[in-house]
Amino acid sequence: MKITGSPVSTVTPGAQPASAPAQPAPAGAPAAALQSEVLKPASEALRALPDFDAARVAELRDALARGELPFDPARLAGLIQKFHGSR
Repeated sequence: MKITGSPVSTVTPGAQPASAPAQPAPAGAPAAALQSEVLKPASEALRALPDFDAARVAELRDALARGELPFDPARLAGLIQKFHGSR
């Protein structure tokens, strides 16, 4: 899924400029390498997903509003509880 948009920035008149962001850990650091290897499959899967289709979402939203798309709130609640369960 690809989400586009411009980042939000706030500027306060008279404020001092922020210092430069912290530098990332060196590439040879064990923690960075581990994180990279752990996230690599998820990153590749995310890149394989199609872009967000706003027209299709609007079409489905309209069909739901017209009652043409079935919606069962009890089933949705059951699925949420099944996958996210109570502790």
